Amino acid sequence: MEKNLKVTENKQSPAKPDEEEIKPFVFKQKEVKRQYATTQIPTKVFALGGLEEIGKNTYVVEYDNEIIIIDAGVKFPDATMLGVNAVIPDYSYLVENQKKIKALFITHGHEDHIGGIHYLLKQVDIPVIYAPELASALVRDRLKENKLTGKTVVKEYVADDIWKSSNLRVSFAALNHSIPDAFGILVETPNGNIFSTGDYKFDWTPLGHYTELNKLAAMGDKGIELLMADSTNAEVEGYTPSEKGIIENIDQLFLKAKGRIMITTFASNVHRIQHIIETANRYGRKIVILGRSIERIIKIIRQMGHLKISEKEFIKPNDIDKYPDNQIMVITTGSQGEPMAALSRIATGKHQSVNIKPGDTVIFSSSPIPGNRADVERLTNRLTRVGAVVIENSANNKIHSSGHASQEEQKLLFSLLRPNYFMPMHGEFRMLKKHVETAESVNLEPGHGFVMANGDVLELLNGHAKVEKRIEADAIYVDGKDMTGQASNVIRERDILSRDGLISVVVSIDSQTNKLLSQPKIISRGSFYVRDSGNVIGESINIVTNAVLEVLNSPKPTFGAIKQAIKQSLSPYIFKTKRRNPLIIPVILNKKPSDK
Repeated sequence: MEKNLKVTENKQSPAKPDEEEIKPFVFKQKEVKRQYATTQIPTKVFALGGLEEIGKNTYVVEYDNEIIIIDAGVKFPDATMLGVNAVIPDYSYLVENQKKIKALFITHGHEDHIGGIHYLLKQVDIPVIYAPELASALVRDRLKENKLTGKTVVKEYVADDIWKSSNLRVSFAALNHSIPDAFGILVETPNGNIFSTGDYKFDWTPLGHYTELNKLAAMGDKGIELLMADSTNAEVEGYTPSEKGIIENIDQLFLKAKGRIMITTFASNVHRIQHIIETANRYGRKIVILGRSIERIIKIIRQMGHLKISEKEFIKPNDIDKYPDNQIMVITTGSQGEPMAALSRIATGKHQSVNIKPGDTVIFSSSPIPGNRADVERLTNRLTRVGAVVIENSANNKIHSSGHASQEEQKLLFSLLRPNYFMPMHGEFRMLKKHVETAESVNLEPGHGFVMANGDVLELLNGHAKVEKRIEADAIYVDGKDMTGQASNVIRERDILSRDGLISVVVSIDSQTNKLLSQPKIISRGSFYVRDSGNVIGESINIVTNAVLEVLNSPKPTFGAIKQAIKQSLSPYIFKTKRRNPLIIPVILNKKPSDK
């Protein structure tokens, strides 16, 4: 029997007028209550090096009559800087204001953060240098090498130390990097707190200490007025791989290698060098060290107890043939294909002690720095040609990891610190710009990111920030022992000589009568072949002759005016006919006045 079912229409009842519409939950970070001292004196922040470049990191915080410096790095010359030993910042501002300088603080012990200290001390009095344990040892070693141990005091700091002056307060937070003892530095000023990361990444399985996330979060709660953060990997998406996984992959390569192992990495990657040596020792391989920079870092980490390997496990290069091939591991410089580095000399058969044997395994635990790719490829080809098995870092063979934070780690830093203003550092211009975009995608207010250049001064005052008048911050090229900046002209001339050659113009004159005594002589070296360029030489002689006569017939002819006229008249013609800009050197022979 069927039941009569009452069908009811499901009509939506009208909403009550006072009933609120349910909205999805949106999480908002706790608002930071920023506090500022009552002052009309701005806090000035600027870089002498480290912006729009990778290297020579040197940052300055100034308030009233006090200055502190964060890092003092060096930049290594590229292939165009012929004969240059190093590139350092212009320290003129610090020289002029050295009475204000209270201390130099070091974030970690890499050369682009400490390599300029001995150059700085030769020009500026620094009362005290504060650095972590390993960086302190490296700084003392460099000062001893340059006979500057009496110029300053080097003191070690640990994570919970605090430094105070009349207006500034400095504290520290441990961060991860590719070297032990890496720290971020917090500077508290009357116009708000400034945090500088140095170089950092977030590594959840680090080989050294952990990042002090709780301290970073507490700093953020207290208020960060300005964040200065590492931008090296600002264009790299995702997370930077952990160093622990890299070491495990290298371990597998040691297991597979049947003959000798030669491994090259950055001398600055202390954690990896330490574990590579420990891995070689575990597999019964004697250790050979090639390259001064790696020798130096291994010596210091052994002295500090970071590397507990017996002295007898290290052998000299000359003794390498005394052991079976499967009992040898060579750690060497040359990961960037540098022509004079040990690995390049081994590949070309020019090393005095070590040569490649067929079956040798050469491991590049590194990635080419931009601009070095061609040099690295040239080196790997040479090594392969002489019989080596070359293993490089790749997506399927991860044997290198950066020490710098990628985009997701940078976002985490902004979530922790919540800065009011942001000044990206340690990167090329495009990296700095991208870093600001990443910050704005998290919590940075648009317009609060400053992409600056070395010498630009950012002023903080009562919660506001603006870019003010620049200071001198040009790069200084160190050529031998010269640090005056005059080497820059020398470098430019070397560059011209290497590309376009030299033209010497010899002119004979009588300065007493202002007459040209003979036809000018043109000598070309490395610019063009004279015998095949008779027309060019002839016309060049005419151009120089007319230019010299014009000066000699002027009211006040001088040797300087003659040289200038020769250069200005001849250079356009040579470029037009030969498409070259050679270095033009006028030589003026002046007739001696006759004896009376």
